[in-house]
Amino acid sequence: MAGPPPLHDLLVLDLSRVLSGPYCTMLLADMGARVIKVEQPGGGDETRAWGPPFLGGESAYFLSVNRNKQSLTLNLRHPGAAAIAGRLAERADVLVENFRPGTLDRFGLGYPALADRNPRLVYCSISGFGQEGPSRDLPGYDMVIQAEGGLMHITGAPDGPGFRLGVAVADILTGVLAAQGVTLALLARQQSGRGQLVDVAMLDSVAALLSYQAGLHFAGQEPRRLGNRHPTIAPYDSFPTADGEIVLAIGNDEQWRRFCAAAALEGLAADARFETNPARVREYDALRAVIAPRLRSGTTAEWVDRLRSADVPCGAVRPVGAVLADPQLASREMIARLDHPSAGPIDMLGVPIKLSSTPGAVRTPPPTLGEHTDAILREDLGLDAREIEHLRREGAV
Repeated sequence: MAGPPPLHDLLVLDLSRVLSGPYCTMLLADMGARVIKVEQPGGGDETRAWGPPFLGGESAYFLSVNRNKQSLTLNLRHPGAAAIAGRLAERADVLVENFRPGTLDRFGLGYPALADRNPRLVYCSISGFGQEGPSRDLPGYDMVIQAEGGLMHITGAPDGPGFRLGVAVADILTGVLAAQGVTLALLARQQSGRGQLVDVAMLDSVAALLSYQAGLHFAGQEPRRLGNRHPTIAPYDSFPTADGEIVLAIGNDEQWRRFCAAAALEGLAADARFETNPARVREYDALRAVIAPRLRSGTTAEWVDRLRSADVPCGAVRPVGAVLADPQLASREMIARLDHPSAGPIDMLGVPIKLSSTPGAVRTPPPTLGEHTDAILREDLGLDAREIEHLRREGAV
C-alpha cells in the first residue's frame, strides 16, 4: 500500500508566474506539497491570457503547468495584501518567486525580512541572470536566454539562422533545477533547523546545459550549428525516408556494425574510413552520402522495425499527437484526465518521477483565478467574512 507522497506535510507559497516558477511549484505539488499560488486580482498569472487555444475560457498554456495548486488573489502593492503574504510566509516551509531581483524587498517580502520572521523558510528566487552581477536587473525570457546562453548559436542548419528549441527549455530546466534546489535546502534544514536562500538563474541553467559543447570550447574547438548532426558521434543524425524522417543514434562501433548488416551495407562496415567513431566523425560527409540514399529507399516504419530488430538505436521523428497517443506513455500513466470547473474534462501530462512507495500524483485541476481566496484567508489566517469583504473593497484581494 502506497504511503503519502514525500512532500505531503509542506506548505509552499508560490509568488511566481509564467513558466519557470510555476513549473517548479507544480513539481513540488505533484509530490504532495500544498501550493498556494498568489495571483494579481483581475488578471492573474500572465499565462491565463496566453492563447488561443482556450478551453472554457481557460488558457491551455496556464492549464499545462498549474495543477495541484490553490489560487489566492493578492495585490502585493497594497499594504494589506503584502501583510497577508507575510503572514502566510511565516507559516510556509517554502517560498518561490521569480520577480526581478530586489522587487519583493520593496514590499517587505524579500529574503532577509522573511528569514527574520521565519528562520526555517526555504526561499527560492528564480531570475533571468541571478541575484548579483552586472546583468542582474535584466528581464529573463526564455528566447532571450536561449540566445544569450548559446543554445541558438548551436541549433539549426549550418548555413541558416539560429533557432530556439521547440519548447521553452530555459524556463523548464530552470524550474526543474529550482525544485531540486528547494528539496536540497529542505534536506539541509533537517540537519540545521534553518532554511536558506536558493538562487537559481536561467542563464546559469542554460550554461550548465551546454555540458559537452562547453567541453569542446575548453578543448579549443568552438561549437557551431550542425543541424541534427552530433559533433563527436557518427552517425548520430536525422535522415529522410520514403515517407518521413528517422534518426540514428549510433554510439559505438558494435552498433555501427549491426547497422551496416541490417541496412545491407556490409561493405561500409569493412571500409577503413568508417571503422571507428573518430574516423566516422572525420569522414562524416562521405559517410552520410552513402547512408542517406539507402534510408530513403524505405518507409520510416520499415526502417524502425528493421533496425530495432537488430538492436540499433533509432526512432521516427513523430508529431506531438503521435507521441501523446503512444501506448508506452499510457502504460507509464503519463497522460492524466481531470475535470475542470470551467474547461470541463482536460488531459494533461502525468508525473514523470515514479516512486514505488510514496508516489506523486495529479490530484486536482489547475485553479480558476482566486478560487481559494476566501477559504485560505478564513482557514489559514482566521479572517472572518467582514474582514475579507473589507480587503476586497480596498482592492487588496
